Amino acid sequence: MSEFSTPPSDGLGLAAVPRIALAAVRLQRGQTTVFDGLDLCLDQPRIGLIGHNGAGKTSLFRLLCGLEAPASGSVLFDGQDLHQAGRERMRWVGMMFQNPDDQIIFPTVEEELALGLQARGQAKRAAKAQAREFLAQRGLAPWAERAISSLSQGQRQMVCWLALLLAAPRCVLLDEPYASLDLPGQAQLADDIAAAPQQVIVSTHVLAHVRGYARVVWIDQGRVRADGPGEQVCAAYEAAVASEVDARRAARHLYAG
Repeated sequence: MSEFSTPPSDGLGLAAVPRIALAAVRLQRGQTTVFDGLDLCLDQPRIGLIGHNGAGKTSLFRLLCGLEAPASGSVLFDGQDLHQAGRERMRWVGMMFQNPDDQIIFPTVEEELALGLQARGQAKRAAKAQAREFLAQRGLAPWAERAISSLSQGQRQMVCWLALLLAAPRCVLLDEPYASLDLPGQAQLADDIAAAPQQVIVSTHVLAHVRGYARVVWIDQGRVRADGPGEQVCAAYEAAVASEVDARRAARHLYAG
């Protein structure tokens, strides 16, 4: 399954990194088989996920956060069936979608940040107060009462990230988190990810942000094509893309001639 050996951890000293294990997972969507016998264990503090559009990265995330269930096989979180966990799953896994507008529900920032706390049983007033305090600690106190509609795409994406940090699930899934961010925003998010106490799995096309990870998984057509140190896996992926581009250009030139 793996082209490279994988170190056991990133050495970040996290006390309770969860172990997420997929065994013989088959995911069927209509007439399309997304995964057929996928085996994968995710138990490092920081993991990068790379591959072409349509390779299965977002589908994997949807499995891991319970939005989709496998037709067969199992997805276990520290040995427990993730798809039978009910509300407890929110304490285990949280996901940031590619498009923040697919995720944001409430009209103001403080209400959106408070949502995850309320879902875990906190009273509405206390949750909003904690959200305001959290924003103030980050120098974002003026954001508390801002309308979501007044924020840019990148700012709305940052709201989703802050909501995840505040809700504090044990594993955070980030689906193309850098796509809408300017360079300062990307740097801030990268710093936040580095400092986060949770396990963080990042799906991205911006390889620079995961190249230094001790583990990167390359998904290709629903299968693990390579799994190992970020430098090696990213280099292998870049080489494969370069070969694909060269072949396409050569075919175009041949056809034009």
